[in-house]
Amino acid sequence: MHWNQLLSRCRLGSDQVPGGTEARTDFQRDFDRIVFSSAFRRMQDKTQVFPLSRVDYIRTRLTHSLEASSIGRSIGTQVGAQVIARRGLDDYQASDFGDICAAACLAHDIGNPPFGHSGEDAFRSWANDAPYGQRRVALLQDSEREDFTSFEGNAQGFRILTRLQNPDNPGGLQLTCATLAAFTKYPRESCLGGGRYPGVSAKKQGFFVEDRAAFEAVAERVGLIRRDGSRAVWCRHPLAFLVEAADDISYRVIDIEDGFRLGYFTFDEVMELYLDILREPDKQRLRMQSIGDNKGRVEFLRAKVINEAISQAMDCFLDNEQEILAGRFDEPLLNQFPQRAAMDRLIEVAKARIYQATEVVEIQAAGFQVINDLLERFIMVLDDLADQGEQASAKSRMISRLIPEQFIGPGRVPSSSVYSRLLRLTDFVAGMTDSYAVSLYKKLTGISLPNG
Repeated sequence: MHWNQLLSRCRLGSDQVPGGTEARTDFQRDFDRIVFSSAFRRMQDKTQVFPLSRVDYIRTRLTHSLEASSIGRSIGTQVGAQVIARRGLDDYQASDFGDICAAACLAHDIGNPPFGHSGEDAFRSWANDAPYGQRRVALLQDSEREDFTSFEGNAQGFRILTRLQNPDNPGGLQLTCATLAAFTKYPRESCLGGGRYPGVSAKKQGFFVEDRAAFEAVAERVGLIRRDGSRAVWCRHPLAFLVEAADDISYRVIDIEDGFRLGYFTFDEVMELYLDILREPDKQRLRMQSIGDNKGRVEFLRAKVINEAISQAMDCFLDNEQEILAGRFDEPLLNQFPQRAAMDRLIEVAKARIYQATEVVEIQAAGFQVINDLLERFIMVLDDLADQGEQASAKSRMISRLIPEQFIGPGRVPSSSVYSRLLRLTDFVAGMTDSYAVSLYKKLTGISLPNG
């Protein structure tokens, strides 16, 4: 792969010549388009770790995405300065690399359904096990079927960026191909026909069948290496490794800070975890003596750890740049960190002490039921309307009014395609915020009545 092509400013779905200026480049415009999208705003009420938290301090998907974007910009800009010097890329600035990473990081969780990663599990469980939903999904074949049985928020995110936001535009938000490729950590379709491809980039799917042509256009424009002539699977865009690293750094380090604020860790425990990553721990201990409280000390250390991780990510990328461009490197950059053991310790402790906490698991379990019930009830309604038309039951016609027209079909007539109906329903439920999903579930089940 070649940097001049990988950094393409061409926009998906647009024939216009890239029109950025020095004051506001094409990649900065990508960032702005994502910020002003409704899907981005909805992340303020989507779970990061603690579902439906009543504590204002705790991160949501929105604040996590903003922090990951800040980290991504720093790594990308530092990498960009070195790559430009190595490769003589006169048409680009170091900030272009940083802006691509920042925009991709900003959107990296935009496709996640309500209730965090347990929400993704709920979609998969519904498609594999629900009494009605499982039978409908079983009618599909290959990638159409696995789009649901292996539901993936990353694929939903690509769909949001390229189709669901600004749906009247070809290419949706019409982001640059460089940003869309860097966003796609898993450049493959859901079913690979029994084929097995090594490496982290093939671990999950990055787009639905309906959006395959859009990703193919992106991959061709930026020059990704295709790994199989008969299957939709490519090598990653190099900057996707930096996007992944920024996300990994953000949630590993910051989940510990959130856990401290909620009382899951003592100050001494956080000190040990963070200082173990830093190169000069004794120096940082001395600097902390001037900070008045433990909250401030944890925030100080968190910033130092992130800065150290950014430096290590940059070094790992540059050490492997040639292998990455050749498509021969395919593992998370954190795997090669000198301080990998200490970084891994953060996630191990978080899994044991935070992610399995009773208050987290209780709400995630309830969210499982909410998502399953919404999908099960609504697909029955859509199938009734599709099969019976005007003869559909009064109940189906009534409940269908709760689904916006864009998620049913033109004129509120569902598609004759089972795949299409399931996909539109997935778009509807996955796009809900945590609070809206709970509210709608309560109304549908009669737990909560208007003005009741």
